[in-house]
Amino acid sequence: MVGGIMNPWEQALKQLEQVKAYVEIPETIYRRLAEPQNLIKGELEVGGKKYPAWRSQHNDARGPYKGGIRFHPKVSEDEVKALSMWMTFKCATVDIPYGGAKGGVAVEPRQLSKAELEALSRAYARLVTPVIGEKRDIPAPDVNTDGQIMAWMLDEYEKAVGYKAPGTFTGKPIALGGSLGREEATGQGGVQILKALLTQFKVPVATTTVAVQGFGNVGYWFARLAEAAGFKVVAVFDSKGGIVSEDLTGLEIEAVMTHKQKVGKVVGYKGAKDLASEELWSLPVTVVVPAALEGVIDKEVAEKLQAKYVVEMANGPVTPAADTVLKERGIVSVPDVLANAGGVTVSYFEWVQNLQGQAWDLEVVQAQLKRHMEEAFSGVWREWERLEGGQVNPATLKVGMRVPTYTIAVKRVVEAMMLRGNSR
Repeated sequence: MVGGIMNPWEQALKQLEQVKAYVEIPETIYRRLAEPQNLIKGELEVGGKKYPAWRSQHNDARGPYKGGIRFHPKVSEDEVKALSMWMTFKCATVDIPYGGAKGGVAVEPRQLSKAELEALSRAYARLVTPVIGEKRDIPAPDVNTDGQIMAWMLDEYEKAVGYKAPGTFTGKPIALGGSLGREEATGQGGVQILKALLTQFKVPVATTTVAVQGFGNVGYWFARLAEAAGFKVVAVFDSKGGIVSEDLTGLEIEAVMTHKQKVGKVVGYKGAKDLASEELWSLPVTVVVPAALEGVIDKEVAEKLQAKYVVEMANGPVTPAADTVLKERGIVSVPDVLANAGGVTVSYFEWVQNLQGQAWDLEVVQAQLKRHMEEAFSGVWREWERLEGGQVNPATLKVGMRVPTYTIAVKRVVEAMMLRGNSR
């Protein structure tokens, strides 16, 4: 902990520790879960500069490692370790046959030329080639990476191994074996979870106001699809500030994105009021959606939050201390390992298509995603009712929603580890 702020790995370990009260975990298993199985480190040299890079492979008891690669100046070893643990439990939450991994490079990609970005991507692929593969570890896009970067990495990997292996990376362009529906999958899954949650609490969609923090791929698609589903998306924020619609009547998300593409930020959008980033948390909305980076809702933010529901579309956006405050205040926070699992679920579909040499129609992808997300939500809800001893009432919660979600996920991982024995 630095300056009173818990780093992501400490946060992940704290969340794992809290589950021990609800899941019987043998001590040897717990110790293995509390460290990644493998941690690959290196330095990538591009344009005369060196950039630290990592790949954390947390656990593969339920299947090959799976997790994205992010390019961001604040990427650190502790961050990728935490993200890899969260991926293990995310895959288990939606019951897809993967373990968890994550990769990252400490770089500001916007300061690189296209040629330098390609060189960096290929260098990272060379670093991790010995430890990835279609049935070993399958990377994907994450913060500041996209289908083009996956295409460069796939090409570099295939040159190294000497054969075609499109299933080694997901989130690829369609022309290289990507899946229809992958780009919007994380946002789509999140909207489906929000609809399921509000149905349980009998909250009508038409009167539900939503504020989204983060307007990259995940935040944009969540906002766009929430608007299409009938929600009033009244505020969006990016790294430069935010906007809120007049009288909380709702924004036109496509028009906001067009504005952002022209000027590089959402601030200044005609017909909306500009806000400073910190004003998001005090907006009188029904739902707030952190869709950027981890740790943004800490104890201080949780104490002033005006929303009744949080949908964690970022990874690790709510700290353990904030979790406690939210529960005490009757604010329901849908944990990241459930809320944003749509992306890895459709990555799984892409991987299956690659291994089977198939290309699914968009309708098939969307129907399968809907089924997976609804089944995962139903399982978590039943477990939550069990832990609450009956009806889930935000005003009298014994536990927040993270506990039943992690209970299910950790049980599945522990079962797989115990079945495999102690030889690993």
